Amino acid sequence: MFLALGLAFAWGATTYPIGEGARMGPGYFPLLLGIVLAGLGAFIVFKSLVVETESGEPIDNWAFRPLCCIVGANLLFGVLLKGLPSIHLPAMGMVAAIYGLTFMSSLASEEFRIKQVLILATLLAIGSYLGFIVMLKLSMQAWPSFITG
Repeated sequence: MFLALGLAFAWGATTYPIGEGARMGPGYFPLLLGIVLAGLGAFIVFKSLVVETESGEPIDNWAFRPLCCIVGANLLFGVLLKGLPSIHLPAMGMVAAIYGLTFMSSLASEEFRIKQVLILATLLAIGSYLGFIVMLKLSMQAWPSFITG
């Protein structure tokens, strides 16, 4: 993913004037950033193909449950935060979205403990509310509209 995105950004940056180090054009920074990202991706691909497990056995199959839970948790967060107008689902707000994200992503582990997940979700919700809404004064919906009116 890093390799593909890096190459795409570097290639897209060539449509803008690049300039040089002393007089950078609008394409200079995206080009360098794309090259660095592609280099990071190439390094990760190389490392994944060369490094073996500690026992020398091949790497196991994909872990689909954690993969699906983490990706699904991020999708659920977005849907709960902003709603889904196509199916008439209203925005549930930041607090509900954080609880949904925490519960769904915790299902990726085989050691799911409801008490720990509740504590973590509550701390994340309180911290996010204080950080984003109280301190940064962002105008985000914190609660569902049917609660706040």
